[in-house]
Amino acid sequence: MEGLDGLLAKKKRVAKWVPESNGSLSLSSRANWFSSSKSAKKVPSNYVTSITDGLKKLYAKKLKPLEVAYHYSDFVSPLLANSDFDAKPMVMLLGQYSTGKTTFIKHLLRSSYPGAHIGPEPTTDRFVVVMNGPDERSIPGNTIAVQAEMPFSGLTSFGTAFLSKFECSQMPHPLLENITFVDTPGVLSGEKQRTQRSYDFTGVTSWFAAKCDLILLLFDPHKLDISDEFKRVIASLQGHDDKIRVVLNKADKVDTQQLMRVYGALMWSLGKVQNTPEVSRVYIGSFNDSPINEDLTGPLGKELFEKEQDDLLTDLKNIPKKACDRRINEFVKRARAAKVHAYITSHLKREMPAMMGKSKTQKRLIDNLADEFVKIQKEHHLPPGDFPDVQHFREILSGYNIDKFEKLKPKLIQAVDDMLGYDIPELLKNFKNPYE
Repeated sequence: MEGLDGLLAKKKRVAKWVPESNGSLSLSSRANWFSSSKSAKKVPSNYVTSITDGLKKLYAKKLKPLEVAYHYSDFVSPLLANSDFDAKPMVMLLGQYSTGKTTFIKHLLRSSYPGAHIGPEPTTDRFVVVMNGPDERSIPGNTIAVQAEMPFSGLTSFGTAFLSKFECSQMPHPLLENITFVDTPGVLSGEKQRTQRSYDFTGVTSWFAAKCDLILLLFDPHKLDISDEFKRVIASLQGHDDKIRVVLNKADKVDTQQLMRVYGALMWSLGKVQNTPEVSRVYIGSFNDSPINEDLTGPLGKELFEKEQDDLLTDLKNIPKKACDRRINEFVKRARAAKVHAYITSHLKREMPAMMGKSKTQKRLIDNLADEFVKIQKEHHLPPGDFPDVQHFREILSGYNIDKFEKLKPKLIQAVDDMLGYDIPELLKNFKNPYE
């Protein structure tokens, strides 16, 4: 029995994460995140390839023709390339400046990465994609956007002004073999800061949100105010609520009583911005390499932070396991959005007169777009949640000649319906989630 007890104790020690001074994981345990648990068992490569290839073929054969016919890429999202299906899961960090976004990534990697800058002032002035590579180097945005094997070709639509503020940071790391991180510029406050950006910041975050598997909103206990630009950014994440996690970082900088008040204020602010009855999951901790300040937090605070950090790390650890399901989920969501877009553009085309008064009719349709959406919704029995934002759609529509749109093509719609009703379920039946 003594030998059996020793063996069991040894197994427990191996399975248990090794905490550091601030409750985080050591480098050796991070390296084994995706190989030490039963959820990350060895996956036959043909399974993953089959699911990915199946989605590629379905997209090229059935969904892409519908998107091309009704200019879906101009209104909603650029056309997908093969690299979009093959990309690793991504985690995007959003927050106001000096909330610890870059430090959070360095904390997980246990090392710095090329191009990382940290300071109390707004230091990260660009979008930085941190991914695995053979050596440590930074690749400029214009270069990476034209590489066929990278899933960033869609960012060319935001122009050179954005691409000059975009770069890829590559380094060899076991964690980056499974996850890619997206570090973003700190969201600033004030109308002046918004107008000084030379690119569509909200549009870029929305593009990344659609590609990412997890979105972390970071807050600092000393900067809880949500600026106008941050409100717009959070609003642009609509439709991706299941990916959002809120992190109250640097929580050991305030004592227990202040932390309780800070948490309440944060939940109140988020409730007003997110405009949902559900409460967001908020992780409380101090995600850096410094030991937790026990003088302020006390032993109970230290224990709370360690549990919260373990929960968040578990969330990150499960991302590759859920990546297959997420990809299918995003694909189905895109197909439904493309169908609704086709109904909208063909309906507007049908409302245009054959000969006279086209410009007057176009102006009327654009001004009364919300009413037209209601008509389409009733005609085709569509849920209102599948429709795009009226104001955003109106802005893009004003640059188009509605008379040039295509009429409704039932064959294209039927092909997408068949794909959603038969092809994707068949694909899932033949090739189940390989990580389960």
